[in-house]
Amino acid sequence: MHPLIIAIDGFSSCGKSTFAKAIAQKLGYAYIDTGAMYRAVTLFALQNGMINNGSINLPELTSRLDDLHITFRRNRETGQNEAFLNDVCVERDIRTIAVSDAVSEISAIKEVRRKLVSLQQAMGKDKAIVMDGRDVGTDVFPDADIKIFMTASPEVRTQRRYDELIQKGMSAGWEEISRNLAKRDRIDQTREESPLRQAPDAIVLDNSSMTPDEQMAWFEDLLKTLPVHRKCS
Repeated sequence: MHPLIIAIDGFSSCGKSTFAKAIAQKLGYAYIDTGAMYRAVTLFALQNGMINNGSINLPELTSRLDDLHITFRRNRETGQNEAFLNDVCVERDIRTIAVSDAVSEISAIKEVRRKLVSLQQAMGKDKAIVMDGRDVGTDVFPDADIKIFMTASPEVRTQRRYDELIQKGMSAGWEEISRNLAKRDRIDQTREESPLRQAPDAIVLDNSSMTPDEQMAWFEDLLKTLPVHRKCS
């Protein structure tokens, strides 16, 4: 099989990252969580006092974008990629509600998106990559070999986010999470710069009632439908 670019977009907490990681592991591909990159920028802004009472100091943030160095490194114990911001592991810090509350606003800033899109395109220049986010199939890699648009019911997404936080030993309130997801959906879909939308050639996967194994079986069936010239080595 020729190396592929696999783009997975969709709503927050619908299981994109879990699914993308599983696909990358199965195919032996690199995995990039673009959402973690936007969360890292958000964490940087919070740590440096650039967000106060919901207001973002845009001039200061944009002037310091070149100070940001975002990378992913494999944790030898877990086998999972972890996000690093300026050589510090921030995988846990970027998953907090505080970051979740501000990440959609940070993601809507055109200077931030353009910088990160450029980094993401560089990461995928050699193909053999699975990338998930909001605009991978529409803006980062509009010519991706496979485009999947994931969704799930609001109730399922809230439960998944709740379970994720509890599993990590972090505080979580159902109503707070539900409100946060609704807010992020609204901002993600209505922002001017690279809004969340389904690419015309993306395949929709509603995984509300699917197990991880069922999702992988769905993907394996999808692989079989690829044109012969893509499947042949």
